[in-house]
Amino acid sequence: MRSKRFKSVVATAAISTLALVGCASQGPEETPGSEQISEGTDSDARSLAATPEFRQALKLAIDMEGIIDGIMDGKADAANAVMAPGPFKPEGLEDWSYDPDAAKALLEGIGWDESVNLDLVYYYGDQATVDFMAAVQQYLSQVGVQVTPRKLEGDLATQLWTSPGDKVNGPSAVDWDIAYAAVAALSPHEYYDRFLSTYPGNSYWALDDEFETLIDATAATADVDEQIAAFHSVVEWDNENLPSVPLYYQPIFVVESDALDRAGHELGNEQYNYEWGIADWSVEPNGSGDQVLYTNGGAVDFFETPFVNPGLHLSTKVLYDHLIVASPDLAEFSPQLAESYDVSDDGKQITLTMRSDITWHDGEAITAEDAKFTLELAANVSGLHAVFDSTMAKLEGSDEFRAGDADDISGITIDGDTLTLTFEEVDPNALMTLSQLPPLPKHLLSDADPLQIQQDAFFQAPVGSGPFKIEDVRMGDYTVFEKFEDYWNGEPELDRIEMYPSGESDENLVKNVQAGSVDYAYTKSIDDAAAIENVDGMSVTSVDVMYTRLFFVNTFPQP
Repeated sequence: MRSKRFKSVVATAAISTLALVGCASQGPEETPGSEQISEGTDSDARSLAATPEFRQALKLAIDMEGIIDGIMDGKADAANAVMAPGPFKPEGLEDWSYDPDAAKALLEGIGWDESVNLDLVYYYGDQATVDFMAAVQQYLSQVGVQVTPRKLEGDLATQLWTSPGDKVNGPSAVDWDIAYAAVAALSPHEYYDRFLSTYPGNSYWALDDEFETLIDATAATADVDEQIAAFHSVVEWDNENLPSVPLYYQPIFVVESDALDRAGHELGNEQYNYEWGIADWSVEPNGSGDQVLYTNGGAVDFFETPFVNPGLHLSTKVLYDHLIVASPDLAEFSPQLAESYDVSDDGKQITLTMRSDITWHDGEAITAEDAKFTLELAANVSGLHAVFDSTMAKLEGSDEFRAGDADDISGITIDGDTLTLTFEEVDPNALMTLSQLPPLPKHLLSDADPLQIQQDAFFQAPVGSGPFKIEDVRMGDYTVFEKFEDYWNGEPELDRIEMYPSGESDENLVKNVQAGSVDYAYTKSIDDAAAIENVDGMSVTSVDVMYTRLFFVNTFPQP
């Protein structure tokens, strides 16, 4: 993370106006111009907005360095491509630093009509987003691009990511011009697969044969070096053409109390599952001599299934173990519920041998049959995580199974304790899927409907395989886990984990930290991180992950 810089002179005026918005303590629904635009953008303007010059102008018009310093406390880095820094991103890319004169020149070159008002939608409910929208609105206005921010409510997936029937010509199936969103990637493929014409959530990017060919090449091999080379070509194209407008790379923030000892285990990508060693953690005993960890992530209305957000909530992370486990940086893998695994030389077959004498929290044996059952259940789950879906699609016999023409996936076979996965083509993220999608107990879910899986009674009090099991739960009030004494990897040090309920955005985190009710949590909120840093007995650590905030620009014409 870079050190905090002074605001530029140019940025100061915009941030000063922004401060007036923040001081008014407006809620998101009161964002200036948040009303729905009644008249759509005309077709000529939408056609111009679909050009790379327009997206480049947007990027040049916004002083991200000034915004990061002014309203984000320096806790982010300006982005110049969708791909976050790391081995998959090449050096020497264009920075697209703040240059309003260059932005105006690009807009004049394409004949941009300054009277056009674009619909800029967002869905985050925090004050920092309100402030950011106000700053963006002012910066773009200064170069002749008028936008009206509008906060979406209700069914976000339908409003944001409904794909048009015609992937080349449209018309658009969504009614916005620009969407402020984020990509929290499990693998580097997630950054760019969303620009493929076949991606079900691609509501914004019309088919581009050159870009699509480059993206396809990243999935054509399981060799990491070859993948890196392919991604470098994709990122270079991205940096030149800006299919989206990259804004900033943001870390996530891990909150810990002085009472917690993580036994030397590393912090990693808290949005997903990795070897965090929670069975070894300890806290200072309470008056009864018990070690009780206080945290958030408890159930609100149900325990989320692991099919969509596999590690987002702490309740999910402590409930389940996986066939294999990822390192903190999600780059390497080692056995977990599987005693060993092997990948064939051509990358098209994975063989896993299950551990013996491992049990579910209810005492039933965990078997290879449970793993097979879970993979086949996942294949038909609605809204399945994109990485999982790609793995399922490449298994032999997956198409027939999903179409209802086969009783099982022929590419998943069992021989005693051995599970074998056979793929029709290489899936570069197969091991990642196995590290994130946990086996579930077949004896408790055999009648579950994959299309209504979250509504299954199992997810009111799941039986898992992890180091802690549910002791008591009151939805929307609290969840209590107790240590699983028969855990395959040794009895945990902590006696209990007590969680208060929270979703992805935890509006009570700062309040509960100040009340001494949090030993461990993570947040994406820069405001929360800044507030908690000032609380005695607490520390905040920023962890760099693949998390990019950006603008998607709708390149499809409106109907």
